[in-house]
Amino acid sequence: MRLFLLALIFSLLSVAAFADGTPKLHTSYKDWAVLTRDVDGDLLCYVRSFAIDKTPENVNHGDVVFFVGTWRSGLAMEQPSLMTGYPIRAKSPPKAKVGNSSITMFSAGQEAFVETEKNEKRLVRAMRKGSRLRVEAMSERGTATAYEFSLSGISAALKKANSLCN
Repeated sequence: MRLFLLALIFSLLSVAAFADGTPKLHTSYKDWAVLTRDVDGDLLCYVRSFAIDKTPENVNHGDVVFFVGTWRSGLAMEQPSLMTGYPIRAKSPPKAKVGNSSITMFSAGQEAFVETEKNEKRLVRAMRKGSRLRVEAMSERGTATAYEFSLSGISAALKKANSLCN
C-alpha cells in the first residue's frame, strides 16, 4: 500500500507540475536548491540537486535529479526520490549509497523512491553526514547506470525547506 501511495503522490506531483503554480526558487546552499510549489492547495517544500557525474558517459541520461520533499499537510516528511530522463527497470531496484550506508529503492517509471519511512529517515540522516550520494540504477533497456550527487549544502537546504513548510 505504501508503494502505491508513494507512486501516486509523485505521479500527481509530476502532473501537477504543469497544472499548478510553477516552482518558486527560494535560495541555494552550495549544490542544493530550495524550492516550493503549490499542489492542489497543499505546499510542497523540497530541495534538489543535479547529478555531478553520470555513467556510462556514452548514453543519454537526460536530467538526473535527486529530491527530498516535505508537504506542509504532513503527507510526507523529508521524502527522498530520484528522477531520471528514462524509465528505470522495475525488476532491478536502484540503490542509494552514502558512505557505508546502502538503501534499496523502488522505481515507478522515471522515478525511484525509498520503500519505508524508516529507510527514508536513514538515508536522509546519512546524506546530512556524508559528502557524496551515489545512486545505481538499471534502465528499462538494460543499461547499468550510476550517478553521483554532491551533498555539500544539503543540511542547510533541508533546514530551510522544513522551515518553509512549518
